Amino acid sequence: MDHVFIDTDVILDFFFDRVPFAEFAAQVLNNCEEKKISGFTTPVVISNVYYMLRKVGKHDMVIEKIKQLLTIIDITSMDKKVVLNALNSKFKDFEDALQNYSAVENGSIDLILTRNIKDYKKSKLAVMTPETYLKINANG
Repeated sequence: MDHVFIDTDVILDFFFDRVPFAEFAAQVLNNCEEKKISGFTTPVVISNVYYMLRKVGKHDMVIEKIKQLLTIIDITSMDKKVVLNALNSKFKDFEDALQNYSAVENGSIDLILTRNIKDYKKSKLAVMTPETYLKINANG
């Protein structure tokens, strides 16, 4: 079973039904729910998702949506080592560096799913879009 890190954009594609990306995000999350893959994200992603959803919905509704999401994916740890690795990295975007090193430090994550491939070009993990990932794994 693949262990995948799910970036902010993928989760927001799902919640905001962003065409054409939402269908791929939904399938990734479906695969997590069906335990075909093991999905992870960070506390930072959850915070970003809360912030964006809160712009269009009430606090209680947003909290409920995030709780539902957390029934199918796990949260990686972010500690001092992750932050220092991110600060000392060659990543241009600090937030992406945090996500990357949190995924790396988890130890079981195989790849990062994001639409922003270029933001993770310094990652030692495999990085691909949900669409590419699903196409590659369609027969397996």
